[in-house]
Amino acid sequence: MIERPPRLDSKLIQKATKLSARTDVTSLIRNINDDYQYWTDVKHKPHPSDLSAEHLWAAAKLNRLMQQIRIWEDHPFTLSITNNMQKLCHYFDMNFGGSWENSAIIPSEGRERYLISSLMEEAISSSQMEGAATTRRVAKEMLRKSMSPHNRSEQMIVNNYEGIRFIAEHKGDDMSMELLLKIHSLMTARTLNDSANEGQFRQNDEIVVIDGITNEVVHTPPSCTEIPDFIDRICDFANNESKDVFIHPIIKAIIIHFLLAYLHPFVDGNGRTARALFYWYMLKNGYWLTEYLSISRIIYASKRQYEKAYLYVEADDYDLGYFVTYHLKVLSLAFKKLQDYIQRKIYQRQTSISLLQLGSINERQAIILSLFRDNPKTVMTVKEVENRFSVSHTTAKSDLDGLVTQQFLKKIPVNKVKSSYVKGKLFDSKTGLE
Repeated sequence: MIERPPRLDSKLIQKATKLSARTDVTSLIRNINDDYQYWTDVKHKPHPSDLSAEHLWAAAKLNRLMQQIRIWEDHPFTLSITNNMQKLCHYFDMNFGGSWENSAIIPSEGRERYLISSLMEEAISSSQMEGAATTRRVAKEMLRKSMSPHNRSEQMIVNNYEGIRFIAEHKGDDMSMELLLKIHSLMTARTLNDSANEGQFRQNDEIVVIDGITNEVVHTPPSCTEIPDFIDRICDFANNESKDVFIHPIIKAIIIHFLLAYLHPFVDGNGRTARALFYWYMLKNGYWLTEYLSISRIIYASKRQYEKAYLYVEADDYDLGYFVTYHLKVLSLAFKKLQDYIQRKIYQRQTSISLLQLGSINERQAIILSLFRDNPKTVMTVKEVENRFSVSHTTAKSDLDGLVTQQFLKKIPVNKVKSSYVKGKLFDSKTGLE
């Protein structure tokens, strides 16, 4: 279980107040709070010999309390806005939304392909976090080729993919109970033990959150009787600005994510739905680049930190700073991953341009040939080309058949209706690989 931090009694507060005048302590506190470190990190941190770990914690905590705002007046959820939070939000403002949509962050000629790939990554990682057992390669092939899911894991991934696309289409809607239930039904279709629970709130208090390693109960959600009122408050929080306190939209999106997961209003699929709401709120507020970020992939890679961020909030008087700080770091990493991915794709496109010199092929066909060149065992379908390039069935088939005519590719019948495409006998000689 998470070790709870020391309580701030009058002696600790008095000591912490005096420490605020010491420069060697204030810089240490700034570092602690920029990372929003928890008590168990602070107590092992090197500090001046005349201080105890409890003194340092009290000074850091007092600094947070001085900047604290309350999310709901009659509920204990609070947040302390740090310099680092404001700096990151400004950075995201400059790169994620507004007039920057027309910038060179994502080359215009490849936007649709980047979007589809990012949606796939998000769907796969979000599902893997909830137990979907499959590889990214198999999952991507299924989505690209629009193959029917064969098991629950694959169905979860398809659901996430369709759910995120639905959210993008409804980003202009207000949050409502109906929209939330619709998102949940899309995310959980044909994956629950009882299909009657799809798009429905839980009707009992038998749901608890278990630590996957220790099997301890780490969170007991509010009673099911509280769900309707709690959801109404989340909707009001999402749809309206407070007259008294401004909360940055990115931080607000993170808080909405936390609140739904804390409430755990569904029998299953709470995590997937909470992450979907984060996407919805970011897109609703103009952060268009969010749609291209695979946020769940970063969370999946740091799942233990993700879980601890929840636990720290509850253990430290519902201080949301831990979850907000963690999520801002995730956004920063996801943006860096996107930049790296785009650079790889730009390089891939540049290499495919050389194939255009072969003549009688268009840019899509050149990219298709580059995929076969990178992986000679590739088996491609018309549906995959449709999905990869966002073109019609006729265009996709024309591209592939044109490459067959020039003997770059070979067409192999799968059944009476469908065919697949593999390397043709002249591929190597025509592309200079021989």
